[in-house]
Amino acid sequence: MTPSKLARLRELSVVVADTGDYEAIQRLRPVDCTTNPTLVKKALDLPVYAGLIERELQWGRAQPGDRDDVARAVVDRLTIGVGAMLAGLVPGRVSTEVDADQAHDSAATIAKARQFIALYEAAGVPRDKVLIKIAATWAGVQATRVLQAEGIDCNLTLIFNPTQALACSEAGAFLISPFVGRILDWYVANGQAPASIDADPGVVFVRGVYAEFKRRGSATVVMGASFRSTAQIEALAGCDRLTISPDLLEKLDADFGELPRKLVPGAAEAVSVAPIDQARFDADLAADPMATEKLAAGIDAFAKDLQALRQRIADELAAA
Repeated sequence: MTPSKLARLRELSVVVADTGDYEAIQRLRPVDCTTNPTLVKKALDLPVYAGLIERELQWGRAQPGDRDDVARAVVDRLTIGVGAMLAGLVPGRVSTEVDADQAHDSAATIAKARQFIALYEAAGVPRDKVLIKIAATWAGVQATRVLQAEGIDCNLTLIFNPTQALACSEAGAFLISPFVGRILDWYVANGQAPASIDADPGVVFVRGVYAEFKRRGSATVVMGASFRSTAQIEALAGCDRLTISPDLLEKLDADFGELPRKLVPGAAEAVSVAPIDQARFDADLAADPMATEKLAAGIDAFAKDLQALRQRIADELAAA
């Protein structure tokens, strides 16, 4: 029987599920999965998490102190609870996002990452099953440098710019997530729709980052993210990892056409470059309106989703 494109893709790249949907992960069998407040909020409506939610709400109702502080603690516990359940399904890692509203605060990011790892370990999930997901601001990059030195592996997300990507690599990030679809969205919105998939600016960006990382011999994993179509995914076949929504995974699984490798690692070279400092990081992002806009919008969206999740839990606690 001819293998599906999803089966073929699994031979070329590590496939990650961009969802907290327990049943979808069971069905689609990704190696890794990823969560963020948006996905956790959606997951709370799924029956499989009902017991977890009720248990953590009961814990919250028994806690003294400020209700908002308790709601925040419950959200943290739910985030880890969902991640722990998903960790039991996948052979690889679960990415768990730290607070987006602290994306420009290195100390707060480091503290939350350590807290999440401690909660995971208390739940029986070792740190080598977890990636701490951090927005790739300069503060996030500096937090990553500290965390990676402590053996806490990080997934730097909201990557839109080459300097941003390289700074993450220099900080020792385990993984970066360049956002293919959001890059395309910006160019389309600005009247620059590509003529072909090979001219898709998101695809071009990831191919360039992948090639440069391999040229430098970087150990940082490149994981394409935020896809708008199976064509974008197919154009990046061979990338280290690809994180894909369940609907696009289903489409790939139902397609039995050819899927050639598009990304091939070249030989590493002896590369002598000056390390990226904050001045260059800030200047290169400031000169890139797409990256500046999309990074700020991504942080804002994740922060709003986190606040909505906290508000939902606060309402549930108050209704008791």
